[in-house]
Amino acid sequence: MNAPESTPAPRLTSLAHGGGCGCKIAPAILSQILAKMPAGVMPKELLVGTETSDDAAVWRLNDQQALVATTDFFMPVVDDPRDFGAIAATNAISDIYAMGAQPILALALVGMPVSVLPPETVAEILRGGQQVCQAAGIPIAGGHTIDSVEPIYGLVVLGLAHPDHIRRNRDARTGDVLILGKGLGVGVYSAAFKKEALSAALYQEMIASTTQLNTVGAVLGKDPAVHALTDITGFGLAGHILEIARGSGLDAKITFSVLPVLPGVKELIASGHFTGASDRNWESYGTDIKLADGAGAEQRILVTDPQTSGGLLACVAPEAVDRVLAAFRQAGFQRAAAIGVMTDRESERSRVQFVG
Repeated sequence: MNAPESTPAPRLTSLAHGGGCGCKIAPAILSQILAKMPAGVMPKELLVGTETSDDAAVWRLNDQQALVATTDFFMPVVDDPRDFGAIAATNAISDIYAMGAQPILALALVGMPVSVLPPETVAEILRGGQQVCQAAGIPIAGGHTIDSVEPIYGLVVLGLAHPDHIRRNRDARTGDVLILGKGLGVGVYSAAFKKEALSAALYQEMIASTTQLNTVGAVLGKDPAVHALTDITGFGLAGHILEIARGSGLDAKITFSVLPVLPGVKELIASGHFTGASDRNWESYGTDIKLADGAGAEQRILVTDPQTSGGLLACVAPEAVDRVLAAFRQAGFQRAAAIGVMTDRESERSRVQFVG
């Protein structure tokens, strides 16, 4: 009598209602939720907390050291378990680099439908995260697991920096040039992937981008000409630039034609591939994002596209642009580009304008 055939494991993305940073709660809804939160304890050692839309909390240990703490986790954006683990880990560690700090330690956050996914699949997810942490030079020193309906993986990450090297959203200055480190379009890729319309070559482009550690952030934090720093994730390029503008009390002007875009993304948009999170992002911005005259759907989708493990965005003094671009490229970010400038605010509300 033949042994019964084992049931193949389901596609990871089929077990999740959303994936990657596209799972984030829409900015407008998140603002409503947080607006009702009572004021918490604010000790003098807390250099960065919830008062700005920064990527991590920062606690001053002493005059020479600040502890940077963050967490990030999400549901699968791809089906390969090791790729999923690697993307989630890269994305979580990015928040430390986005503060200008160096990661030192991680804890794993794991929620898995253990009655659906075989142990081997879960182990591969963890291996993907472990490999990225090893590349970042940090241990996964523990964590927490639960049995959940949807697969979830991410990290708590701690980092260190000199207090003077912390880079916050609120410190951009008028005239600062905005430099973006990675190409846009990960959300478009993921939408095409779910419909099995992403080629093998473009899948590799997606993995290469989403697993590239933003290590240059630790270098940029030490450069006094870099005034503000963040990474582009679920709220899209427009949303994260708007956070910097609001935090700094400024406006921003972005040249659409120079935005770095991942290969094949414009063609995928033209064929109807984009995420629902893109629409939610656009609705959340209200009138604070202005597109170029005559802009079509492609521009709106690109600037609202949720980036899973996206690139760093640096606000840089004009005289240091060449030096900072060189630092990006030396770290392997060949698509890094100067995309716009911070300007004085023209009204009561900060706005981001796309031109060209």
